[in-house]
Amino acid sequence: MNLNLNIVIEVIVFALVVALAMAGLRTAEAMWDVRRRLGGSGREVTGSANGLIRSDATTNPFLKWVQRTTADDKDKDKLARDLRMAGFTHPGAPAMFVVARFGLAIGLPLLFIVFQTLSAKPMSGLPLIIFAVALCGLGLIAPRAVVDNRSNARRTQLEQEFPDSLDLMVVCVEAGLGLEAAFIRVSEDVGESHPRIAEEFNRMSEELRAGRSRADALRNLADRADVDAVKSFVALLIQTDQLGTSVGQTLKTYAAEMREHRFLRAEEKAMRIPVLMTIPLVACILPVIVTALLLPPIIDVIRTLVPALKGH
Repeated sequence: MNLNLNIVIEVIVFALVVALAMAGLRTAEAMWDVRRRLGGSGREVTGSANGLIRSDATTNPFLKWVQRTTADDKDKDKLARDLRMAGFTHPGAPAMFVVARFGLAIGLPLLFIVFQTLSAKPMSGLPLIIFAVALCGLGLIAPRAVVDNRSNARRTQLEQEFPDSLDLMVVCVEAGLGLEAAFIRVSEDVGESHPRIAEEFNRMSEELRAGRSRADALRNLADRADVDAVKSFVALLIQTDQLGTSVGQTLKTYAAEMREHRFLRAEEKAMRIPVLMTIPLVACILPVIVTALLLPPIIDVIRTLVPALKGH
């Protein structure tokens, strides 16, 4: 009993030390951010637009060490891209993801062992090991599942929001606004109803004001959205700039195609409803119908055979 109590105390002390260290780290990072903003130093800038385009490098020493020691450059870029798609745009998001993943993989089994130690009937032997390993695997898998889920949800929302924004952009261009001004106006008008596409348009407008070329800003928009409709839209605008054709007519034609594509996709979903309804019909209603039809003959057979068998 004393040994178990000592183990519990050591675990609690370890958890408190980790919590205090993380709190101190967050406080130091916040203070460093304030000093950087006030002093104008601390974050590197890239580009030729007088330092208006910020880099994606984190300035926290611990997060830098995590990024440097956990994966190679290719895996880091892929992880950063996936996190951006999920809405985590902080420069230290990849390192935070790695810390959270390994923290859950270690913390969940540790908490399980502590609770089992304090329990009146603790597990022991093989079941304890299996549950601890399962929780460790859950801690490794759960963060990635959350990121993928949020990424897919964001991509779906962008697909739904983009056609309406494109129609509004066509109206702005036909009214006489330039393409950059149309992006700004659309992002302002659809900010409440379509926040994600408005955020992407607003960020592209900021890149254009910072000095990036239109082609580079459009390509960045396509990379961040990762939606086929937006990629086709970006390729169409870049080709229009290169060929010198009318932007208004191009947008009008593409908006008509997008409306037709959305109508066909809605029609496809409507045609899938009868097929999807077959599953609950077969699984729930058909057994009841079969039972209702076969039950009376079964009862008659039982009533006929049972007396005959008793007579023999």
